[in-house]
Amino acid sequence: MNPDYNVAPINPLPPVVWALAIPMALIEAVMNLAQRGILGGPEGIGWRTAAVRDYAVFDSVFDWMIASLTFPPEHLIRFVAYPFLHGSFTHALMAVVFVLAMGKFVGEVFRGWAVLVVFFGAAIAGALVYCALLSTRVPLYGAFPAVYGLIGAFTFILWARLGAVNADRRRAFLLIGFLMAIQLIFGIVTLIFQGGASWDWVAEFAGFGAGFGLSFVVSPGGWRAVLGRLRQP
Repeated sequence: MNPDYNVAPINPLPPVVWALAIPMALIEAVMNLAQRGILGGPEGIGWRTAAVRDYAVFDSVFDWMIASLTFPPEHLIRFVAYPFLHGSFTHALMAVVFVLAMGKFVGEVFRGWAVLVVFFGAAIAGALVYCALLSTRVPLYGAFPAVYGLIGAFTFILWARLGAVNADRRRAFLLIGFLMAIQLIFGIVTLIFQGGASWDWVAEFAGFGAGFGLSFVVSPGGWRAVLGRLRQP
């Protein structure tokens, strides 16, 4: 057995994936150290709360912007900033892992700019649907609506490949179906034992739909290539 010592210890990732994952990790590292009193002194303990206040998406802020037809930059930035802010180390860790995993698969097929369109498009769509459908005081933050957008792009890629070999395209939706089942079970358990359920799944599945839909436009060849594949006998 002759090992190749020139092989990278981890699979190479598209640069755009690192550009999304590294800021998430760094922001969480700062927040975590501040909560422990290592950074920022006594004031650092409140940094996460202040960040949520300033950068999370609030339904009340959205309603005010729509009612007043006023869209100040400090509030619009929330729709693209909230994916980089998380509630805990575990929350951020899971988000980074999913961004790396889904981003690698999508980034190996899509161009870098297309990955960004899917990621931020899903984040914006998820936040808009969250605010439009719900009346809640619970802010929306965390990368999962955008991650579900990458899952939507992942599903699109599988869907297109299955269609190219005349296989059952429904198989492409197994992952999102599994995630929906997990969300349902988790929601029921939370409702029973905590007396309330999280509504983040509304933004997440809206993000999935946006990611899947945007892939028709930003995938290599775009909509024309998809139509060509669909027209093949």
